[in-house]
Amino acid sequence: MQPKPSSGSHIADPDSAALSGRLAEIARGAALAVRMPLLEAFRSEMAVDYKADLHDIVTVHDRRAEAIIRAHILEHEPNSAIMGEEGGQTGDGEFQWYVDPIDGTANFARGIAFWCVSVAVVREGAVLAGAVYDPVADLMFSADLESAELNGNSLASRAADNEKHATLITGYPVARDFRLDGREAALGNFGILAETFSTLRRPGSAALSIAHVAAGWADAAAGFGVNAWDVAAATLILKNAGGRYEPLTLGKVADNAPDFMCPGYIATGRGADYPTLERVARSISTSRIAKTGQ
Repeated sequence: MQPKPSSGSHIADPDSAALSGRLAEIARGAALAVRMPLLEAFRSEMAVDYKADLHDIVTVHDRRAEAIIRAHILEHEPNSAIMGEEGGQTGDGEFQWYVDPIDGTANFARGIAFWCVSVAVVREGAVLAGAVYDPVADLMFSADLESAELNGNSLASRAADNEKHATLITGYPVARDFRLDGREAALGNFGILAETFSTLRRPGSAALSIAHVAAGWADAAAGFGVNAWDVAAATLILKNAGGRYEPLTLGKVADNAPDFMCPGYIATGRGADYPTLERVARSISTSRIAKTGQ
């Protein structure tokens, strides 16, 4: 059984709204703090290291940017714990932050202008605020418990009502998906999506892809190998913009896990009705769940 899809966010009281607004400002400030260092490094010569495999890239700029973001958060909210993609978990404060200093590092390292900074804050399993910042285009997507914004203006998602007229963003399949689903099945799934949607794109950043759905620049996004630091901020931005986020457990987390902890997702804009995408994505999750014996 998958967690229920969700859209929209609700504030508990004015104090919660004020707190969320303050945390959103910290998230935006943390993302902006690394704008100039990252832009100066972008399209320059840089050393590239690999983490899990040759498809998992990291640079010194990821690590430096994460250190700057951590310092900014702790300066403005000392009661914080921070989980960063590069540095892992530090601190034990009330507010749990999830930081991806460069989501789309492979693009960043090769000079492709589709990467972003993602910063989110969670308390008791709920995302309170978040920011997804595209330094190249200078686009700041952000959300608190009341609203979603793009560069200070209200953000409203919209989508084509029929998937045959829609644009889908997905990274599926990658080499990991061939191992998990089988090459034939994975390519078959990709073929169905490519034939069904008007346009299919593979730009390479989950956070920025979901933010584009929130802005109405893409109709849907789907992923099957994300982490909390990739999507925590983007989930709140999309929901508050009126979009819909369906988490997929893929057999990796409990059915009742928070949305942002689930490694798979379907993200759609307001008004979308995409049964083929839902069928394919849910079948991938169901197959992986079966393989885990859950």
